[in-house]
Amino acid sequence: MKILVSALETSSNIHLKALKDEFYCEVEMIGIFDKSLGTPNYDISEMAVMGFVDVLKKIPFFLKLKNEMVKLAKDADKVLLMDNSGFNLPLAKAIKKAYPNKEIIYYILPQAWAWKKGRIKVIENVVDKICSILPFEKEYYPKDSKIQYVGHPLLDEIKTVKSGITKNNKIVFMAGSRRGEITKLIPIYKEVATILQSENKEVFLIIPKHFSDKFIEDTYGDISMFNIQKDTYSTLLDAEFAFICSGTATLEASLIGTPFILTFIAKPLDYFIGSRLVKLEFVGLANIFFSHLGLKPLHKELLQEEVNVENLLKGYNSTNRELFLENSIKLRDYLKSGSSKNMAKIVCN
Repeated sequence: MKILVSALETSSNIHLKALKDEFYCEVEMIGIFDKSLGTPNYDISEMAVMGFVDVLKKIPFFLKLKNEMVKLAKDADKVLLMDNSGFNLPLAKAIKKAYPNKEIIYYILPQAWAWKKGRIKVIENVVDKICSILPFEKEYYPKDSKIQYVGHPLLDEIKTVKSGITKNNKIVFMAGSRRGEITKLIPIYKEVATILQSENKEVFLIIPKHFSDKFIEDTYGDISMFNIQKDTYSTLLDAEFAFICSGTATLEASLIGTPFILTFIAKPLDYFIGSRLVKLEFVGLANIFFSHLGLKPLHKELLQEEVNVENLLKGYNSTNRELFLENSIKLRDYLKSGSSKNMAKIVCN
């Protein structure tokens, strides 16, 4: 079976790897994905953008890419779209128009519950299998919707979680996966790390595995103070605490049971636009889940000018470790199971 894949994000490709491992049918993947998973037509390293301004600059590139993906869809048996609604929804519409009978599967859906709820109608019209990884997402779709909750992929990928509070003075920093977010956070992280080192703490910096040495040197600058790690799960599992850029990593830490503070600094214009389009009380997925359950936030969030050395250290010292671990268990119970096996059945059926 030949499947056209559109997985532009680093996190999507982690989930795609877990899904690929569960395929019980013969699958050839073409399209956009990480080159470690096969031979893509386009590698995800070409796709990384951050914020509305960066997206506008790359519109001509993505329009051309969409047209090329539609041509590739002709020879594919099925289409698998993952996350990134800005690119994947227009692509789904174009493929459905060109090939009305081509089965389109959407896994890790656009966050229409956060903004642009009108996209739900588009998804219903052009997607054949609507696969949700968020238990509450179904509430926003019509009662007769094709949407189904398949479980959350991180529960497949995270094999070991904390059974008790860690007290080893190991502190982890994760500055994100995009150049823009890294360059904004890493100077503040370095200051915090220096202070914590003076208090006999060990400081670790997790860097995405696919980053080249040149990219690391150009983007992070001098990071000799850190113990550099590339294995996210084992490093978080062994840590007492973490400071993490907003994104999938915050949910990973939440599920593993490592207390942390979410930090996020966007370009002022991007933040201005986003804060008016997205009507959410929280940024972190774990906190969004808890708000749907009527519970207090699982972790602290610091945004924009709130992200400073004083606030990060204050949050580190005031976080209730025992309560965090209790809530981490609640979160795993809420998500119930992983999604890779369920998705493999949907793809191979």
